[in-house]
Amino acid sequence: MKKSLPFIIIALVLVAGIVVFVVFSRKTGSEGTNAFVGSGAPTSSAASPVAVTQASPTATIPITKPNVKVSSPVVLEEYGDYQCPPCGILYPELKKLEHEYGNQLRIVFRHFPLTKIHKNAMSAARAAEAARNQNKFDQMHDRLYRNQSAWKDLDDARSIFLGYARELGLNIDRFTRDMDSPEVEQRIATDMQRGSGVGVTGTPTVFIEGQMLRPDATTPDGLRQGINYMLQRKAAS
Repeated sequence: MKKSLPFIIIALVLVAGIVVFVVFSRKTGSEGTNAFVGSGAPTSSAASPVAVTQASPTATIPITKPNVKVSSPVVLEEYGDYQCPPCGILYPELKKLEHEYGNQLRIVFRHFPLTKIHKNAMSAARAAEAARNQNKFDQMHDRLYRNQSAWKDLDDARSIFLGYARELGLNIDRFTRDMDSPEVEQRIATDMQRGSGVGVTGTPTVFIEGQMLRPDATTPDGLRQGINYMLQRKAAS
């Protein structure tokens, strides 16, 4: 018995090591290979994103756009802040995605100005919505992000925004009134309330077909993987 005891101890240690390895492998495997974290099913409603889960595309999902046909585009929603530096970095990537996916992708921007840390964010959001009243939201949106460094640190950026409005050929009197209007204020407030209700706490926060993309997956490749995953789901449904 004494002679066999060391072998029994060694065997027990080996078995324990194998058990720990298997448990750890299953845990990390489930975190790394599941397309989405959580149990909520993806939805395709731009009007009602679900916030109970956070989507994370896996490394196994191809980055190349799948050759599939869908009856409706994949909806990508961004909750953004025009003064937010990471939002400014994300902006050109989203423009590339729009060009790359064409009518297979619809990108929706929702306001979530972080007014406690970005003093001009709310004013910029108001400028974008005032431009929307004259059918120039996209053009103002582009100028705000492309020129973010020119106005983000100003004590009062309104004069810059008025300059953008003139460049776009907007009616300046109307633009000025609309920037301060309750209607514009309400639109921004609605987006912010909606974002808070679906779990948005910072910017940029991206939803793809109603599923929140994890911050660490909000990269050019991560966005493509998430879009491709949803395109495949739509094509198979």
